[in-house]
Amino acid sequence: MNTTTTSTGLQSLSISQRIIASSLALLLGLTLLVGTGFAGDFRLHNGAHDTRHAMGFPCH
Repeated sequence: MNTTTTSTGLQSLSISQRIIASSLALLLGLTLLVGTGFAGDFRLHNGAHDTRHAMGFPCH
């Protein structure tokens, strides 16, 4: 019986690549959060506000 293991995903990334990927993910998340929180269109802002309440996160 042969068993082989392969490295995929985060195991194949170096530390610097993980830092870059996590920084980009954080930047994208903050952009989406701040972008919808301070959106000029009230429908987009209210949708984000209601979603935060539905997920149980206080926002005010």
